[in-house]
Amino acid sequence: MEDFDYVVVGAGSAGCVVAERLSADGRAQVAVVEAGGDDRRFWIRTPIGYGRTFHDPRVNWRFAAEPDPGLLGRAVYVPRGKVLGGSSSINAMVYCRGWPADFDDWRAAGNPGWGWDDVAPAFTRLERRTGADGATAGDGPVRVASRAAECHSVGRRFLAAAREIGLPETADMNGAAPEGVGAYALTTHGGRRWSAADAFLRPAMARSNLTVLTGALALRVRFEGRRAVGVEIRAGGAALTLRARREVVLAAGALGSPVLLQRSGVGPGAALAALGVAAVHVNDAVGGGLQDHLGINYAYRATEPTLNQALGTWAGRLAAGAAYAWGRRGPLSLSVNQMGGMVRSRRDLARPDVQLYFNPVSYSADFSGERPLLRPDAFPGFILSFNPCRPASMGRVDAASPDPEAAPRIVPGYLSAPEDVAGVLAGARLIGRLQHTSAMRGLIEGAPRLDPAAASDEVILDDFRARAGSVFHFCGGCRMAPEARGGVLDSRLRAHGLDGLRVADASAFPNVTSANTNAPTMMLAARAAEMIVEDANHCGGGRTG
Repeated sequence: MEDFDYVVVGAGSAGCVVAERLSADGRAQVAVVEAGGDDRRFWIRTPIGYGRTFHDPRVNWRFAAEPDPGLLGRAVYVPRGKVLGGSSSINAMVYCRGWPADFDDWRAAGNPGWGWDDVAPAFTRLERRTGADGATAGDGPVRVASRAAECHSVGRRFLAAAREIGLPETADMNGAAPEGVGAYALTTHGGRRWSAADAFLRPAMARSNLTVLTGALALRVRFEGRRAVGVEIRAGGAALTLRARREVVLAAGALGSPVLLQRSGVGPGAALAALGVAAVHVNDAVGGGLQDHLGINYAYRATEPTLNQALGTWAGRLAAGAAYAWGRRGPLSLSVNQMGGMVRSRRDLARPDVQLYFNPVSYSADFSGERPLLRPDAFPGFILSFNPCRPASMGRVDAASPDPEAAPRIVPGYLSAPEDVAGVLAGARLIGRLQHTSAMRGLIEGAPRLDPAAASDEVILDDFRARAGSVFHFCGGCRMAPEARGGVLDSRLRAHGLDGLRVADASAFPNVTSANTNAPTMMLAARAAEMIVEDANHCGGGRTG
């Protein structure tokens, strides 16, 4: 048994933040437990490597959801990072805070201190932004780069189409006017991916008071009575208990943290009994309230070159590789998600209801090799896609087995809320309007497979149910809300009914934000660490347990 002040489970987007902040004073002894391995891999460091890591079992849990009635019984693919940096090491790097009112909704769910006015300063402290002109603002650890000038030239067609139908443009989706389309801000620096491990964990690893254990699987949280006192792990084939004198902090992710709670005796009574786990605290909300963005791609053949030629031919790959090797420039230094934004499908709406994406590449999945990847099409092509911003549907994630290495049982519950069907139709009709602009008609070669402007509601919905997939924004399995209102955590992210235990990742979201979830996950983790330090200081810095 090894003793620490804090034991953090998970070195993903949230865990990296928490570990850095808790170890910053140089005195508190902090351990971080990560089931995955090292992130120093070429296809992680190279931004376009998203297509390589998307199915790579060495760095990706490669989960699958249960067959979903809302998707005609299909089981969607659920990639999750299994590596230092977690999903921030394998995602498409889009940095988007969300819509300000998202956080007012968090506060309204019974969480004082989590409204937009409360969280906006935390975002600002995280960020160091580089504009398209190279100017830098802020001194935070998270590098956020505007790469508008480097986006593929075909993106001008998307912006022109948006103007034709009256959508606003924005130069900063994280600024004072976030609504509109434009180039996405990316977590890149110097042409390389800038993950949470880069921003937080690697600098902190130089501290003698921080211990990072990789290849270490958390088995369960150990309790004495109702107090969390440590974490049992398996590393290198050996079992080990890390004792936490102050707190255990779960940052195992939206899917991992609720499942670990259940395997530790915290969750629905029936689920605990099925696992053969003695109940420490029965709370039916553990694993519930799961949300995700559900989106669909509309792929088109193009009349002019796209990234397909740069990434899908030997000549293009050699040129792209040379540009990257000599100056960290070109398509290898960017995300496939280059443009898009949060927009309103109707002008009378109070907030954006649709997130758009424009990718200057089209691709298919190639599962023929040892490590499956996304392969660009042989012809010029591009993708328009959307997801409704604020789905109401909720699902569950639960431990499927007492075996800690077993995949979780993920039941997303897509389109189970009737109002989400209206959101799908609104987004598809918006794609149809874009498709019929003169800007897009000049870019699209031949007849599209589906015209959302002309198709019936039934055809649009059938197509959506048959092809839509996760946008990989799972959150909510340990919702922050009063326990009487279906919460697992209080407003300081402490587990209801227990002592010495917090959850500081996307599972704590009271509801999904309007856009990509990586930025708000890091913000929540930073505020969690601040609260932990405040509470420790309030108690005089004494150690308990």
